[in-house]
Amino acid sequence: MSSKKLLVLNAGSSSLKFKLFGVEPFGASMTGMFDRIGDASNCVLKASAPSAEGKPKKWEIKIPAKDHVGAMENILSFLKENVSGTFAKEVVAVGHRVVHGLDISQPAILCENTVNKIREAAVLAPLHNPPGLQGIDAAQKVFPDVPQVAVFDTAFHATMPAHSYMYGLPYDLYEKHKIRRYGFHGTSHKYLLEQAAGMLGKPVSETNVITCHLGSGSSIAAIRGGKCVDTTMGMTPLEGLMMGTRSGDMDPAVVLHMQKTLNLSIKDTDTMLNKKSGLLGVTGNNDLRSVIENAQKGDQRSALGLAMFVYRVQKYIGAYTASLGGNVDAIVFSAGVGENSSIIRGLILESLKGMGLVMDSAANDATVGGKQGDISASNSRVRLLVIPTDEELSIAQQTLEVVQGKAAKSA
Repeated sequence: MSSKKLLVLNAGSSSLKFKLFGVEPFGASMTGMFDRIGDASNCVLKASAPSAEGKPKKWEIKIPAKDHVGAMENILSFLKENVSGTFAKEVVAVGHRVVHGLDISQPAILCENTVNKIREAAVLAPLHNPPGLQGIDAAQKVFPDVPQVAVFDTAFHATMPAHSYMYGLPYDLYEKHKIRRYGFHGTSHKYLLEQAAGMLGKPVSETNVITCHLGSGSSIAAIRGGKCVDTTMGMTPLEGLMMGTRSGDMDPAVVLHMQKTLNLSIKDTDTMLNKKSGLLGVTGNNDLRSVIENAQKGDQRSALGLAMFVYRVQKYIGAYTASLGGNVDAIVFSAGVGENSSIIRGLILESLKGMGLVMDSAANDATVGGKQGDISASNSRVRLLVIPTDEELSIAQQTLEVVQGKAAKSA
């Protein structure tokens, strides 16, 4: 058995998530996260891996790390001790999740040009790209001779036509400042498309699906012939569906009115729209499970928030069915809410029967907890699929393709 390994990294502002894959045969072997980087007294490394006994082996170790480089060095030491003493020499590639890549439409080898693009895009993703660059810097210092690949959340949506991605603003804002819709969760939507095509028995290039990534952050994509033609998130992840703490679509004049009436700064406005709105703003709770429980107990604000969330998903499924000319092979539900809440799926689909989306209630109730399945009734004109997403697996696969020369080598 080959000892070759691939490491996938996802860097946050104070965290560094990692997932380890064997290359031959290909498969995940360990997942973990270094959390609270920079907080010496609370810095912790958590990891889990399958064991021969069937019960996952878990670690939780307090180790201080002042920055992402220190966290990466500690992760390497941990993997050397618990996976292989020669781990550093066994890694053949490192894949990085990067949120924003501007117009980069493929995973790309991390060369100077690609890193500069990520840095340039930071103005559009200030919460995500700077930590991503820190993770890249850390990995390049720890694995200086290993090829490293950036896989972009925005890349899958680069096939959107101009009439989908342009805003109704002065054109020079697009030309000079790159103000346009980009879309996010692309790695997840790409993975769901490929899995759905397999379940449908169709080539990806002939598959038309609407993929619903529903979680604390939510987005929907319309995919025609294996290519994204529209998606709900825009220049930032704030546009589109109402989410756990994000407002989603709204009249932009509301922002101006709030700033004037409440004397809000740009920072305060950003915090309100991204962190204090959505389900949290309407119901006081950003956990959809709690919102459902409270709504069932008669809480009116919870019932309102639930209805708003469901309605906006229904509205976009309807709109994207139209954008695909009514030629939809399947609606796919995924991510934390889409995979695990049969109640939400049922509420969404109940009002869409007139479009030929007919759910099998028993199959819907049975398909939770990470199960993949078909929840459509025999008379449904459109297949209704539940597919657990695996963004790290997709990143690993795309990284290998780049390193093996099967995808674009650079931007």
